[in-house]
Amino acid sequence: MEDKYHITTEQNIFLAKRNLVDYIWKSANLEGIAVTYPDTQCICDGMSVAGYSIDDINAVNDLKHAWMYLLEHVREPLDVDFICRLHRELGRFTVVNAGSLRIQDVWIGGTDWRPGIPDRQKIQAKVSEILQEPCYTKRAIDMMLYCARGQFFYDGNKRLAMLVANKIMIEAGAGIISVGQKHKDMFLQKLIHFYESDNGKELTDFLYDNCIDGIAFLPEEQIEPREACEELNITM
Repeated sequence: MEDKYHITTEQNIFLAKRNLVDYIWKSANLEGIAVTYPDTQCICDGMSVAGYSIDDINAVNDLKHAWMYLLEHVREPLDVDFICRLHRELGRFTVVNAGSLRIQDVWIGGTDWRPGIPDRQKIQAKVSEILQEPCYTKRAIDMMLYCARGQFFYDGNKRLAMLVANKIMIEAGAGIISVGQKHKDMFLQKLIHFYESDNGKELTDFLYDNCIDGIAFLPEEQIEPREACEELNITM
């Protein structure tokens, strides 16, 4: 596997910022929140939107805050503490004990497979191992699959896994991982198979072939860090 995109961190932040509402919309729908793209934009802009539950609106806002945290801290080391802080942002209003590793069993819809109770030291060791993968895109997908199957938290694990993967992608300038609407059903089908089999080849190939966004900047198209983040009020 090779990286599809080779841009700077600043250019990748710029790409993420320009398409942030789209990524939030796709992630929300992946979790079964049937919010439209225009309504996602309104919610992210702080406007009142009728027809959605408070939980759904809070989930969209939590995704926004998690993305903002990710972009602000994208150069920080990736470890268990970072993963927990990111999940705290992701689940501040929508997940029980957000940011704390679960200590009880959870059930996953669509399968009888049950993940074990997460162990902080084992997670850290596996994260460190995955970070040795030389291809950034492969590294990100491996991390995404590990976090998703590990089910470290009581809820929001798919969202968290994709955000962690995109931390790797953005910092490396390798693009963005995002599951579009037309690929949602197939992604979920392959994800369930991965949960049950612990064989991630099909899901890895599917994500690589269908779910990586990017843009080929010309060498002279430099993006300043402040320009890339100013609309998100991120301090650089």
